[in-house]
Amino acid sequence: MKLKVRALMFLLCVTTICVLWRGYRPCSLPQEKSPCACERCLSEDDPWFMKRFNKSVEPFLSANYNLSEDAFNWLFLTVPPSPDVLESSPDRCRTCAVVGNSGNLRRSHYGPLIDFHDVIIRVNAGQIKGYEADVGTRTTHRVMYPESSMDLDNTTHLVLAPFKTAVWIYPKSTGPNSDSQQVMVLNPAFMRYVHDMWLEKKGYYPSTGFLALILALHMCDEVSVFGYGADSDGNWSHYWEKLNNKRLKTGAHPGDTEYRMIQELDEQQKLRFYTGF
Repeated sequence: MKLKVRALMFLLCVTTICVLWRGYRPCSLPQEKSPCACERCLSEDDPWFMKRFNKSVEPFLSANYNLSEDAFNWLFLTVPPSPDVLESSPDRCRTCAVVGNSGNLRRSHYGPLIDFHDVIIRVNAGQIKGYEADVGTRTTHRVMYPESSMDLDNTTHLVLAPFKTAVWIYPKSTGPNSDSQQVMVLNPAFMRYVHDMWLEKKGYYPSTGFLALILALHMCDEVSVFGYGADSDGNWSHYWEKLNNKRLKTGAHPGDTEYRMIQELDEQQKLRFYTGF
């Protein structure tokens, strides 16, 4: 009997000590270390949750991540099976107008000439409304990097440049009757080809405008180029903006190299370059 009383008193003492010191030190038997400092961790064993949760799947793409073939194929389900382009033909002359955003388009009156082309490629957020006389009214393709995303009507193909560390959640045109078939994604191999072969690896990567220009050489039989280069004062500016920074340059893009290549292509009669002044 005395032994039972002693055992009971011992348990009561231990319980009391644990209660008093609970916030200071654990009194339970050692357990597996918790994966987080929260009161309850998401990754704690829960049959319903763990049936779906797979921590081994990396949420972000990195240079060291090996994308599985299944994931690669799933990704490209969002891309049209074939690009919507005019095919070459002996009885057709495919004409392209590539419209950059240079300030030298101001008062150029190139609008009707631009609109006369079969394919009209514009770059990033190039404005039309209010500038129709100089830049035209039609757009068949608009080439963009992620940070230049904008709403498009359902007659314009969105040409995505899948580059930089920004993320495209889902490539889309956002007009009232938008259609995923209007989306075209530039091949990263094409972008590297432009950088390596046409720019001889100058700069970090091609500008959107230069990508659009080389794209036009691949899509059309005759190419006309408008709105490239610095304005008449030597400033790199947009035709729809008032230039406040007189020292604005081309950043990571090799602007001078790109401009010289356009001039060379014009001299070789591979395109027509309309300088605007």
